[in-house]
Amino acid sequence: MHGSHNHSGHSHAGHSHAPADFGRAFAIGTALNLAFVLVEGMAGIVTGSMALLADAGHNLSDVLGLLIAWGGAELAKRPASRRFTYGLSSSTILAALANAVLLLFAVGAIALEAVQRFQDPPPVAGLTVMIVAGIGILINGATAFMFMRGRAGDINIRGAYLHMVADAAVSAGVVLGGGLILLTNASWIDPAISLVIVAVILWSTWGLLRDSVTMALHAVPAGIDPEKVEDMLATLPGVTRVHDLHIWPMSTTESALTAHLLIPGGHPGDAFLDDAQHRLEHDFGIGHATLQIEVGDGDPCRLHNGHGHKQGHGNHQHDDHDHDGHSHG
Repeated sequence: MHGSHNHSGHSHAGHSHAPADFGRAFAIGTALNLAFVLVEGMAGIVTGSMALLADAGHNLSDVLGLLIAWGGAELAKRPASRRFTYGLSSSTILAALANAVLLLFAVGAIALEAVQRFQDPPPVAGLTVMIVAGIGILINGATAFMFMRGRAGDINIRGAYLHMVADAAVSAGVVLGGGLILLTNASWIDPAISLVIVAVILWSTWGLLRDSVTMALHAVPAGIDPEKVEDMLATLPGVTRVHDLHIWPMSTTESALTAHLLIPGGHPGDAFLDDAQHRLEHDFGIGHATLQIEVGDGDPCRLHNGHGHKQGHGNHQHDDHDHDGHSHG
C-alpha cells in the first residue's frame, strides 16, 4: 500500500552558462569562405584540378555549416515561452548534428568524383593549384582561429571550428599535391589527394557526429559523471537517499538536472538548497537544477505517489513526470 508523498521543497538554479556570442566570427568567416569558394571553384574548372574542386566543394559545405551553426547560436538566444519553456537553446544541438551529416554528404560526393577521375586523370596545372590552395590555408586558418576559444565548451562552435581546421589541413594537402605534380607530372596524384581529403574530413567528423547524436538523445553531457553527482547529493546534510536522478543537455553549453532527495528529518531550508545548487554548478557545470525534497521514513513503497504536483520557475514548468516522460509510480 502506498503512503503519502511529501513534496516539501523544490529548487531551481539559474541559467548561468549562456553561450558566448560568436556572431562577428560567423559573419566574417562566412564572407571569407564564400568568396574563396567562388575563386577556388573557378580555378578548379580552369586548371582541371579535381583536388581544387573537391576542396571548393568542401568549403561550400563549410559555408553552409557556418550558417547552420550561426543560426543555432542565434536561436539559442531566444527567450523561453509558454510553448518552448526551455527556450530554443537545444537548436544548437540540432545545428551540430546537421553539420556532421552535411560533412558526410560532402565526403561522399568528393570520394565518388575522385574514384571516377582515377580512370582517366586529366592534366593539372600544379603551380596554380598550389597558389589557390595556399590562399585557402590562410583563410581557413584565420577563420578557425576566431572559433578557437569556444571549441572546448560548445560542440556547436566546435563543429564550425573543425570545419575550418579540416579545410586548412586539406588545403595544405592540395599544396603538397600541386608540388608533387610539378615534380613528377603524374596526374593521378590529384585524385589521390582528393581521397586523402576524404579521410581527413571523416576523421574530424566522427567525434562531432557521435557527440551531437548523444546530446540529441538527451544523454548525460560529456564531462559530467552521474555517479559523482549522485554521490555529492547523497552527502548533503540529512539526505538518506537520492533517486530519480536525471541529467541532460539543454543546449551545447547548458545542462539540467532533476533529482529527488529523501530527508526524513524534515525540509532543510533555503540555505541547504542554495548550497546544493552552487555545488552542482561549480563542480559539474549544471546550471539548472530542480531538487525535490521528500520527507518520509525511507520506505521505497512510499516514494512514488505524488502525481499532478506542479512547480513554477519563470517561464519553466515541471511536474512529477521526469524529463523523458516517465512518471513516478
